[in-house]
Amino acid sequence: MSLLAAGTLLAKTGDAPHTDQWWTTVLVVGHVTLQLALALRVIMRRRSVGESLSWIMVIFVFPVAGLIAYLLVGELRLGYRRARRFEALFDPVREWLDELPQQFRVNWTDVENEFSPLAHLARRSFGMPALSDNEVELLATWNAVFDRLIEDINAAEHLCHLQFYIWQTGGRANEVAEALLRAKARGVCCRILVDSLGSRNFLRGKICREMRQAGIEIYGALPGGGIRMLFVRFDMRMHRKVVIIDGTIAYTGSLNMVDPRFFKQQSGVGNWVDAMVRITGPAVEALTITFLGTWYVESKADLAELRKQAKIHPTSRSGKTILQVLPSGPTFRRDAIENFLLMAIYSAHEQVILTTPYFVPSESLRVALMTAVQRGVEVILVVPDKVDSLLVRFASQAFKADLLSAGVKILQFQGGLLHTKSITIDKKFSLFGSLNLDPRSFRLNFEISLAIFDQQATNAIHQLQQSYIDRSEMMDLDVWNSRSIPQRFAENVARLMEPLL
Repeated sequence: MSLLAAGTLLAKTGDAPHTDQWWTTVLVVGHVTLQLALALRVIMRRRSVGESLSWIMVIFVFPVAGLIAYLLVGELRLGYRRARRFEALFDPVREWLDELPQQFRVNWTDVENEFSPLAHLARRSFGMPALSDNEVELLATWNAVFDRLIEDINAAEHLCHLQFYIWQTGGRANEVAEALLRAKARGVCCRILVDSLGSRNFLRGKICREMRQAGIEIYGALPGGGIRMLFVRFDMRMHRKVVIIDGTIAYTGSLNMVDPRFFKQQSGVGNWVDAMVRITGPAVEALTITFLGTWYVESKADLAELRKQAKIHPTSRSGKTILQVLPSGPTFRRDAIENFLLMAIYSAHEQVILTTPYFVPSESLRVALMTAVQRGVEVILVVPDKVDSLLVRFASQAFKADLLSAGVKILQFQGGLLHTKSITIDKKFSLFGSLNLDPRSFRLNFEISLAIFDQQATNAIHQLQQSYIDRSEMMDLDVWNSRSIPQRFAENVARLMEPLL
């Protein structure tokens, strides 16, 4: 070996450790810079203090997983095309809402209702006016819902619009599919909009294929997976349950298009317990607007053409109930639906009853419930004894001791997974729909709620809530405080994740 060759080899060998050290320094500096940049972005997004601190903790405590988690689910990203379609909706929907018949708009100066400020808040937050002259029929069991829905589809003459988070074939859900196929054969326009993740198996299944071949239009909302996950928030879901028949009848509530006898039986929580309301009157048009707006975003349809096909009958008078449709989601103000709920609770004088399957309350909601008790209001929270989400169960349990200590009555439903989402205030006002009492429903999912400014309709919901209470067991604070230290630790860890759930 020549001296030149030996010198070259020694130079290369001597440089190797320095090169490795240089790359290590670059990676460390780059990683820390990315962490600081994301932390700064979290701060500049002006979220709640708890949510911001939680994300900053995740970013720095989990160096790799935390960065990936924030990039995937840290922000509300609808995707470019979908966001543009939502923006294009604003002016046409505002014009449509302005054209709603004046004779059905509520003049609160002529109506004695102490909850009228809620209607004004909702009008400013969601754009939907309160409408009078509606009739509301509460369908308290899943079988009653299917009986009435199939009957209405069989009588449909113009259109059937259905929107669900989950559509699972089997049992009575197949009867609905068969009714839609018969309706389509009669020349009825049938459209189905389901969540692409919640109804993944349905969209890939035989019945969906048969309906599409028959001419029924079916779309999966908010598709995700693969490369799309880099550009859209994949866990942002379409959670609404809405049915429109001929522009004269509407359904909404908590029931997915599933037969409880066949749905998630392996989860060990029993049959899911749900309820829906059947509506006739002007509020049907408000629900139609929400459905067609979402259909426009997820399809390539023209909104003006969709409206022509809507078959709205705005002159029909059905009853005396005042209703207000509240379509919440990421395209509205981030805290809109939660602020509405908080104002409703602060308006209570005598009693608040809440039923929800998933209870992971924000600090604001916890304070509102505990403050209500201190004002002398009876607060009753009815939740399932068992839920199908382990993380949500632990997070929910972490808050129960504080609420029990404050005097909130917590009852655990023993008849299955109570999935009905309902709130009654003083037996005079109620909120009913798809909204859970957790951060996901408040800020992330597209939800639909119905504000009911009517004592008679609210009494029907209150009676349904009482039937749940009768099948529940009251939680005891002393017994609850006796649970093991490992269990408490797991609950408190889950509690830290509350802003991110």
